[in-house]
Amino acid sequence: MTESIINLDSINPIEFFGVNNGKLDLLKKKFPLLKILSRGTQLKLSGAPEEVATAEEKIGQIVKYLERNGNLTENYFEQILGDEEGTRIDNFSERNPNEVLVFGPNGRTVRARTSNQKKMVALAEKNDIIFAIGPAGTGKTYTAVALAVRALKNKAVKKIILTRPAVEAGESLGFLPGDLKEKIDPYLRPLYDALDDMIPAEKLSYYMTNRVIEIAPLAYMRGRTLDNSFIILDEAQNATDLQIKMFLTRIGASAQAIITGDLTQIDLPKNQQSGLERATRILRNIDGIGHVELDEEDVVRHRLVKAIIKAYEANKEK
Repeated sequence: MTESIINLDSINPIEFFGVNNGKLDLLKKKFPLLKILSRGTQLKLSGAPEEVATAEEKIGQIVKYLERNGNLTENYFEQILGDEEGTRIDNFSERNPNEVLVFGPNGRTVRARTSNQKKMVALAEKNDIIFAIGPAGTGKTYTAVALAVRALKNKAVKKIILTRPAVEAGESLGFLPGDLKEKIDPYLRPLYDALDDMIPAEKLSYYMTNRVIEIAPLAYMRGRTLDNSFIILDEAQNATDLQIKMFLTRIGASAQAIITGDLTQIDLPKNQQSGLERATRILRNIDGIGHVELDEEDVVRHRLVKAIIKAYEANKEK
């Protein structure tokens, strides 16, 4: 008879045990010859040495998954317990490193879906700075956020910084109701939406509260050195030449940055020029800076979005 006590301090025990101990019951069903007791954040196993060792291995795989992703469905829980060769989820990730970027809440997988999105992922493996240019709906921001979340979960960086110029459709912040945060949040909403798809709500709240994930207007980047971070400048077509230069010179030695933008949707006043076009042109041949251009073939929104983009492009050519 062997006894083993497993501490679950590194994860949310509710995610391990399940609602009404549903996942714990699956574990007991998988190992009927073991006596399995739970108390707080501890799990006690008693039984034959080989049975205890096998259960410890499976539980270790589940804990590792929860540490990385924060959430695990009963379906995936059962799959891990039933997989003779280890977790099929991790094996799939190892065999297809550019396929699944992040396992989101409820076992949802986030992956690059089009050729240019996959190119963006490949460039991120080799370059510290990437320019991703393309029209609305092509997954620029979503893919960039997925890469940032993956880097954080893999401990390649210590924090994520997401920033955008607070300029939209010619509106002035001064005319909007509320305090500064309330004025700015609507501009940053697409970044929050992407994060909601990839990180469980409780863990995302923890990251935001402890500034592991920071979302702020571009103006707040001035004077900072952004190191050990994955930084995304979104909607960069609305940044001026000086703002783009300011942002790029904030990047620290152990940081990675992705700049996304759509040069067909510039909302700056008529007397200001976008700095994005100039930046992509003069920085194109620098080693360590990657460039990817997405087009209507990369649109992953409603099928009509692709047709709308094509119609506008055709009209522009006329």
